[in-house]
Amino acid sequence: MKKRKWPVYLLLILCAVVTVGPFLWMILTSFKSYEESIRIPPTIFPEVFTVGSYREVVDKFPFFDFYVNTFLVLLFTIGIELLICSMAAYAFARLHFPGRDVIFIVLLALLMVPGQIFLVPNYDIMVKLHLADTVTALWLPKIFSAFGTFMLREFFKGLPRSLDEAAMLDGCGFFQIYYRILLPLLKPALSSLAILTAISTFKDLMWPLIVNNSMDKMTLSAGLAMLIGEHTTYYPQVMAGGIIAILPMIIIFFLFQKQFVEGIATTGVKQ
Repeated sequence: MKKRKWPVYLLLILCAVVTVGPFLWMILTSFKSYEESIRIPPTIFPEVFTVGSYREVVDKFPFFDFYVNTFLVLLFTIGIELLICSMAAYAFARLHFPGRDVIFIVLLALLMVPGQIFLVPNYDIMVKLHLADTVTALWLPKIFSAFGTFMLREFFKGLPRSLDEAAMLDGCGFFQIYYRILLPLLKPALSSLAILTAISTFKDLMWPLIVNNSMDKMTLSAGLAMLIGEHTTYYPQVMAGGIIAILPMIIIFFLFQKQFVEGIATTGVKQ
């Protein structure tokens, strides 16, 4: 049996190399000089390890502001989106009101529209609200998700109706049923949506570059884009900035690895 498994092990090793290889290349390049980073043929290991790129990146760019802005955006986006989407999903799944199905179909239609279409209207709204070039503009248009509402609705529909009936017999209203009875049962779904939202928000590049111009109002993804020069790109600095940007997320992943895996696993399972 062990001899028959060696092709599987070989395939897994190749996949690991393909996955981890670019990350290791980024780390090694960050310690190279600019001349060595553009050398042909390329060198794998730096001839002389130098941390000059890290010092230059930290001196040139306000990474502390990038971190603060990014985590504020994550906090407000995830928190408010979970609240709004869960309430909307509860209404679509458990309540009966005129036009419910029509409104839900319109909501589903939003999933078929590319998100880039909303960039100009959202920017126009931010300008009229005098919120352009502010941290608030980074998260305010993202507090509602059609996908999140649809996903949570399916989880709500999977819960037995007897829970609502028993709660009503005890004198609970609709909001009490939502908040005290059903919402605690949706923790796996809420974790899944929170993880997906965090990933999407963290890597979002286009919206921060459009709505904000000030360097101290940028997120990490938009700040890293500033490292790309118009005529010359200093690759060691780009790689150093990338490592500085992803280091907190790597630490958070290892601290909450179990929750990440369980959250992603439940996205494909209807309870």
